[in-house]
Amino acid sequence: MWPGKPYPLGATYDGTGVNFALFSDIATKVELCLIDDDGTEVRHTLPEVDAFVWHGYIVGIQPGQRYGFRVHGDFDPATGARCDPSKLLLDPYAKAIDGTMQYDASLFSYDPAGDPAQLAPEPKDSLGHTMLSVVTNPFFEWGQDRHPAHEYHESVIYEAHVRGLTMTHPEVPEEIRGTYAAVAHPAIIDHLKALGVTAIELMPVHQFVQDFHLQEQGLRNYWGYNTIGFFAPHNEYAAYGTRGQQVLEFKTMVKALHAANIEVILDVVYNHTAEGNHMGPTLCFRGIDNNSYYRLVGDNQAHYYDTTGTGNSLLMRSPHVLQMIMDSLRYWVLEMHVDGFRFDLAATLARQFHEVDKLSAFFDLIQQDPVVSQVKLIAEPWDIGDGGYQVGNFPPLWTEWNGKYRDTIRDFWRGEPSTLGEFASRISGSSDLYAHSGRRPVASINFVTAHDGFTLRDLVSYNDKHNEANGEENRDGESHNRSWNCGVEGDTDDAGVLALRAQQQRNILTTLLLSQGVPMLLHGDELGRTQKGNNNGYCQDNEISWVHWDLADSQRDLLDLTRRLIQLRQTHPVFRRRRFFAGEAEHGGESDLHDIEWFKPEFGHMSSEDWSNGLARSIMVFLNGQAIQEPDPRGQPIVDDHFLLMLNAHYEPIEFTLPDADYGEQWFIEIDTAAETVGTDPVSASSTINVQGRSVVVLRSPLVAPSGPPPGAAAPAAASESAAGTKQAIPQAREDGATNGESTSEAPQEAPAEGEHAQEDPAP
Repeated sequence: MWPGKPYPLGATYDGTGVNFALFSDIATKVELCLIDDDGTEVRHTLPEVDAFVWHGYIVGIQPGQRYGFRVHGDFDPATGARCDPSKLLLDPYAKAIDGTMQYDASLFSYDPAGDPAQLAPEPKDSLGHTMLSVVTNPFFEWGQDRHPAHEYHESVIYEAHVRGLTMTHPEVPEEIRGTYAAVAHPAIIDHLKALGVTAIELMPVHQFVQDFHLQEQGLRNYWGYNTIGFFAPHNEYAAYGTRGQQVLEFKTMVKALHAANIEVILDVVYNHTAEGNHMGPTLCFRGIDNNSYYRLVGDNQAHYYDTTGTGNSLLMRSPHVLQMIMDSLRYWVLEMHVDGFRFDLAATLARQFHEVDKLSAFFDLIQQDPVVSQVKLIAEPWDIGDGGYQVGNFPPLWTEWNGKYRDTIRDFWRGEPSTLGEFASRISGSSDLYAHSGRRPVASINFVTAHDGFTLRDLVSYNDKHNEANGEENRDGESHNRSWNCGVEGDTDDAGVLALRAQQQRNILTTLLLSQGVPMLLHGDELGRTQKGNNNGYCQDNEISWVHWDLADSQRDLLDLTRRLIQLRQTHPVFRRRRFFAGEAEHGGESDLHDIEWFKPEFGHMSSEDWSNGLARSIMVFLNGQAIQEPDPRGQPIVDDHFLLMLNAHYEPIEFTLPDADYGEQWFIEIDTAAETVGTDPVSASSTINVQGRSVVVLRSPLVAPSGPPPGAAAPAAASESAAGTKQAIPQAREDGATNGESTSEAPQEAPAEGEHAQEDPAP
């Protein structure tokens, strides 16, 4: 054992040996424990400590070596001290982790069969029952790999699960299904490319732990929001080994996706760890330096302050926690070549003290970091603590999962009254949420479904959750889903109900993919995937949650539509503007630029009374392809075709009148969610179209005179730079209580009032 160096933290292989470095403010001694293949342990006391970093270097150790630490020091839970050298601890900076964890009393620093109030060191050794850190080889042949670097406005994100996406695909060899190698398989990549998505957002791939209570029920942690290793790819997703092979396999996956021009975004969980509350196991951070890693309750530091619902929260004012998070983020960008991050329960990361603070140290570190600040940063802008719902309140560098978009689109298409105004705000970029902080429409990650909740098919097939398989008597999961079953709960043979459900899925996908902002699809929604009404599949690592690839004709039709919608979005910049529309509230949501105009079905501009009409469920939107007012990369103005969106959420057909010839002499139907096919003949200006109940019609007018004035304008438009991107596209909240563009939701999903029924229209 040589003295080694205090940085970098973790185990660093240099070709000759390995440097080990571990931070612990509380330790009086740290032992490095090398574990042989037969389980034999050899202990070495780390000889040096600098600024609370214990370190040493051993010549001759090779990649694949398993190791852990034993930390000696005080055990006094009342003061937060929990050192217990009988527990073999993971390295917080381990680049790979071997093994899984099975329940055993030795994992706890107290007798789990005794009085839970009597926390005392437990002498049982956890070796053989816990996971082990692994020394990895940092060298990899990246070749010509480059980050695809799609700009936000060009992006279409696909949220996916490594196992769920690949477990049943018939073209993926069985021996690699459910692994990083499976995601890299040509069959999966071909699907993503044909779909047209630009980024795959992988649900947690940091090393996580299987919960004891799920193991007891024969279930598994499927989602993976239970991280224990922030630098290690989860070893159960590796096809070829867990002694460092998972790192190489993950890199190979990233390289393959990049070769297909697809970005890799990771769903990361830095808000808590898998060690749980004060009764949880001692696996890593708790035994290394409990006070430095976790936020403890002030008057009794044996307990943890929890804003995540998982038992603990990381201490976001600790410089060592912040260093670990930033080191982790940089590692995944620089060494693993990922392209961005989605931060789970990101409001917790902003709790430097008690309240959510967008000026917290975490955001400062992100802002100034030359690596992390340049990748995609997506916040889940809420947690379960006080003031935790923060949609629209993150700093300018960030984008956000727009929970208000999700809620509003669901309400509009299920027939909820008084939603038209906010619906208009959401599909036009949610400027009411993001313009005030200098952000653009791309700050809004638009989604209607995600891993947490109903799939798209279930959203239109179930009024209530059906989580009986989770073993909690259907008490878990969200109870207010803003869903509508179209007249029958669950499976049915009723052809009318099935047709309506298919049409509602088409409506929602069309709305999502043609809204301003960045759309996010949930894996399998393009295939009509169902979880049979389970809206909390976190523990269902089985066919309930997996994507199935044996498609009926209706599912193939949905896939074809999704591809066409994404292609339409990518072809026409009018649907992916980088700036907000210039409409002003006092102009009825419009401006002299006429970049967007809102019409009643009979072709008349929307009035204030129209916006506040609680029964209004239909609208026509004109998108001006000549008034985008955004330069292309060469500085030339962007010009596109004009588009009309006719949206009818009413249950009966409505006759829409096209605008006069000033807006376009001829229109071609691109999408009709109520028709199996659309005609190719043009539709003349001022003619009428019968838009079926609960459907969308999208029309395009080819641009004929790009140098002429925009429709409806008396002279050529000349909007100033400051006008675009700072104005609200529709009326704001009115004093009489009618709302437009402003939600009063204080939770991730706002529950309807007692006894309120969102859908009163009869089923067909």
